[in-house]
Amino acid sequence: MSCPLCGEDTLRAFRPFCSKRCADIDLAKWLNGSYAVPLQREEDAETTSEPTDGYQPRPH
Repeated sequence: MSCPLCGEDTLRAFRPFCSKRCADIDLAKWLNGSYAVPLQREEDAETTSEPTDGYQPRPH
């Protein structure tokens, strides 16, 4: 298995990374927002999620 950041062989202690350095770099990317889960677009959300209890949100 190779490290997803640098491509070196992984070490058991840091798997899936090759070192603490690569593991820390990956963690920093998560913490500063470089990695993000994409959200559903507003146009799609309006068509797929209809309120079922009659609730109508008011504009801000």
